[in-house]
Amino acid sequence: MSDLQVRDDTTALRYELVSGDDVIGHATYRWQSGRVVVEHTVVDRERREQGKGSTLARGVLDDLRSRGLKVVPQCPFIASFIEENPEYRDLVDETPDDV
Repeated sequence: MSDLQVRDDTTALRYELVSGDDVIGHATYRWQSGRVVVEHTVVDRERREQGKGSTLARGVLDDLRSRGLKVVPQCPFIASFIEENPEYRDLVDETPDDV
C-alpha cells in the first residue's frame, strides 16, 4: 500500500503526506520574503521509521524546485534531510534575514 502523495494545502500552509483518504503526515510552512520557511514536520507515530518522513521531505522539496522557490529549513528534520541528500542543497536560501 505505497500509494503515497504529497500535496500542498495552501489554505492551511502545510504540505500533507496522504495515503488513500488519510493524511499521515504534514510539514508546516510560512512565507517570508519570497521564500518558504519550513517550520515543523510530523508523521503519524505508527508510521515513523518507515521512510514516510523522507517521502514527505522529498515531495516538499521537489515541489518547491518545480516552482522555482527557495527554502529556509527551520525544521531540524528537513535540515537534516537536505544535509543527507546534497541534490537539494541548491534550494536552501542562505540569505541572512530574520526568519
